Amino acid sequence: MAGIREVAEQCGVSTATVSRVLAGKQHIRDEVRKRVLEAAQRLDYRPNRAARNLRSNQSSNIGLVVSDIQNSFFTSICRAVEDAALKAGFAVFLCNTDEDPEKEALYLRHLADENVAGIIFAPTGSMARDFQRMSELPMPLVVIDRTVGKELADTVVIDNAGAAFDLTEHLISHHRTQIAGIFGAKSTTGQERRKGFQLALQKYGLTERKELLRSVPPREEEGYRAVCELLAQPNPPDAVLTSNGLLALGAYRALMESGRKCPEEISFATFDEAAWTSLVKPSVTVLEQPTYEIGASAAELLLMRIEDPKRSIRQVELKHNLVIRHSCGCA
Repeated sequence: MAGIREVAEQCGVSTATVSRVLAGKQHIRDEVRKRVLEAAQRLDYRPNRAARNLRSNQSSNIGLVVSDIQNSFFTSICRAVEDAALKAGFAVFLCNTDEDPEKEALYLRHLADENVAGIIFAPTGSMARDFQRMSELPMPLVVIDRTVGKELADTVVIDNAGAAFDLTEHLISHHRTQIAGIFGAKSTTGQERRKGFQLALQKYGLTERKELLRSVPPREEEGYRAVCELLAQPNPPDAVLTSNGLLALGAYRALMESGRKCPEEISFATFDEAAWTSLVKPSVTVLEQPTYEIGASAAELLLMRIEDPKRSIRQVELKHNLVIRHSCGCA
């Protein structure tokens, strides 16, 4: 792999001439242009991106900061962002925060040091509540999945409270009255989904039992542990709702190991479609989010912001979809 100097030496011309040929400039003799292009191909020429970035003051990288790439929700978003970024000539730096504000701050400093062109960002709960701090970063930002002040950043979300309401309402429609809710801790998303869950209980006159509510780190083992604790109670739930895909995986495993019949004795529903939810028996009712569209919309907003930093802030709210399957009692 050669640089511009090696191509120039091979052709017997200046580096400036090579640069002009590779940039497609006019007023270069056809014979020289042909010689340079053939040498560049023969030597496997690659442009020096660092030098180009210094000249243009524009990085060819963007940052994608998510809580956990193991969560299929973020995996799909990552694919969409990468597809759009690559098409526009950008590479993606991926960072996992694990909902840890210190880890989040470290990654944001690193991305700023790398002078990335922009960041697509799912902030931790503490950062979302005090998002003004992000104004210190010198690059464009787009927020996904989490809510911040409407005038602070471009945002792509779904109606998390409304989605949780719909999922809870579906369980209630199957005559479930003792519904347990397991929600991700430390994020605004988990809080909003818990609010929607509570609003559905209130609408249908159901008592909210505090002992059936859990706010836990969004991990498979936490979903498993929470369901084991819930089922061990003297008055266990007749339905379980989880607020993300990793919690769902652990929760479903605990339900199957318990020996309780699902959905006859206990129903189950969750956020986030995944490959396994349609394959297990009973198949799982899910609140499906448009994950690829979220990533694609966020990338589009970021590229627009990079092109025009002064444009007005946009808030994009995408539609969710209730996928009804057997775990709630549907035929």
